[in-house]
Amino acid sequence: MNYQTLALKTLTPHIGAEVIGVDLAKPLPDEQFREVHQAWLDWKVLVFRDQHIDQEAHKAFGRRFGSLHVHPMQHSYGGDPEILAVKTTAKSRYTAGEGWHTDVTCDEIPPLGSMLYVTETPECGGGDTLFADMYLAYDMLSDTMRQLLDGLTAVHDGALPYLGNYRVSPPEGQEYPKNEHPVIATHPETGRKLLYVNSGFTSHIKGMAPWESRALLSALTNFIATTPKLTCRVQWQPNTLTFWDNRCTQHHSVWDYYPHSRYGERVSIVGSERPAA
Repeated sequence: MNYQTLALKTLTPHIGAEVIGVDLAKPLPDEQFREVHQAWLDWKVLVFRDQHIDQEAHKAFGRRFGSLHVHPMQHSYGGDPEILAVKTTAKSRYTAGEGWHTDVTCDEIPPLGSMLYVTETPECGGGDTLFADMYLAYDMLSDTMRQLLDGLTAVHDGALPYLGNYRVSPPEGQEYPKNEHPVIATHPETGRKLLYVNSGFTSHIKGMAPWESRALLSALTNFIATTPKLTCRVQWQPNTLTFWDNRCTQHHSVWDYYPHSRYGERVSIVGSERPAA
């Protein structure tokens, strides 16, 4: 696409691009917003460098794409319910997103996208985020595997990461979301098929014996984790905002900077519909 209001510097031939010529501190003109939206659909992960925005500008950019999401663990973080603080220090028990996952697929309607704005990066370097292209993951499956997966349904359970890994109980009297989604989904805007299971939230595949489900999910998640061809790597700098399409990507935050710190804030946008085959 020939852009009139921005320029792109691609990270790989199929996923990831740095956006040049856009200032997120002020509302985007309609034409520029349309081009940003198209670039996001085309490249799945957009990186905006040297942005100086406050929380209101961050949320305003998110709202151009839809209503803002409130994270199921927000009760444990406090603060603005529409902003998820992503903070890791030497005292942290974990860093958010360490492991391949798609954001909050336990929700009935998971976020359609997330925008992470990082203002503090480790002095020593490190702290990158890897993103994987789930269109390409589907395309790389054999015809036999596609036929096996087509029509299958998987369960996505928020208790797996939030209770199991992070050890944060839900609000009193409540449970974390658990929902079913197709193993092979179709992107609602592009119409492309994609692989829709992840090691963070997917607990099992319905209609299979436990050993069958474990074997198949393990094969699929190992394929994602061990195939560099699927990925791009975002190297964070202070005042960088990265916006990813949560419907067709997975990501992995690399915690390789202990005992140094990293800080960012994330806004996510509620999807318009459930994932569908």
